Amino acid sequence: MSQREREIFPWGDTRRFNSYPAHIKRIFGGRIQKVSIDAGFTCPNRDGSKGTGGCTYCNNDAFNPSYCTPLKSISAQIAEGVEFHRNRYRRAAGYLAYFQAYSNTYETAHKLGEMYREALEVPGIRGIVIGTRPDCIDDAIIELLRGISERYYVIVEFGVESCNDKTLERINRGHTFAEAVDAIQRTAGAGIRTGAHFIFGLPGESREEMLGSARVISALPLTSVKFHQLQIIDGTAMAAEYRQHPERFVMFTFGEYMEFFIDFLERLNPAIIVERFTGEAPPHLVIAPRWGRKRTDEIMNLFEERLVERDTWQGRLIGEAKLPDMGGRQ
Repeated sequence: MSQREREIFPWGDTRRFNSYPAHIKRIFGGRIQKVSIDAGFTCPNRDGSKGTGGCTYCNNDAFNPSYCTPLKSISAQIAEGVEFHRNRYRRAAGYLAYFQAYSNTYETAHKLGEMYREALEVPGIRGIVIGTRPDCIDDAIIELLRGISERYYVIVEFGVESCNDKTLERINRGHTFAEAVDAIQRTAGAGIRTGAHFIFGLPGESREEMLGSARVISALPLTSVKFHQLQIIDGTAMAAEYRQHPERFVMFTFGEYMEFFIDFLERLNPAIIVERFTGEAPPHLVIAPRWGRKRTDEIMNLFEERLVERDTWQGRLIGEAKLPDMGGRQ
């Protein structure tokens, strides 16, 4: 790297954003593949604890691999997933067990410990990734995960979706942004890698509000973030609303989203790893927007080419920024 590149790309390589593959390579020395698990969890806004029907945009069929079903044991799902990925990604040096479907801390710490240990005992598993909600974490679960993180790679990914309480209420999240901040701070404060997920284009949010959220997100003690464009998925409450009132939605075209996300990236803390900036779902489930059959690698190439064309990079507009001390757990 040149001196200029070292100064403006503090993550240590010449890519113009702090990428997830580079993060994983720094830790493990090579490629590590996620293996998804459906462990049979639900959510408090599905089972009646806070509400019913779930988030208005959510249809787990849009991202759950075919081998994932709670009818199979956790270890059986991992075995099938490893076999699937071994044929597809021959360079993988190991695997992370990804507790993906619904809220994967929505249980007692004792029961969760049994489930996580079952996954970690499968040969080749190097750690766990846990997708959950901000209102499904407590001190006992945090202590459980802190202990596991002393021996394995652990990251807790909170679905936040928006920094705007009005939006969170409209999409039936059942929690506030303040609750998300509290969960992130407590988890990261225990030395556990902490991630968050956000959606761009939710109804009622302006471009200025979405760009403004970069400053808010940048101040959080996050290891990584996942972003994606709003997709209207068949079988959801949002799909029904979209069919009745399409005028309420302003959907990004591919080109518009590319330019918007680069504008956002320029304002994002460069210490935060960007794991994803677009989302994919089976084409037969996607009602809007229709971006065509662009592959993930094709989208990434176009994105990185555009960063070079604009001569810009993550955090360019905010200068130097660093995360709070994470105890070396980035």
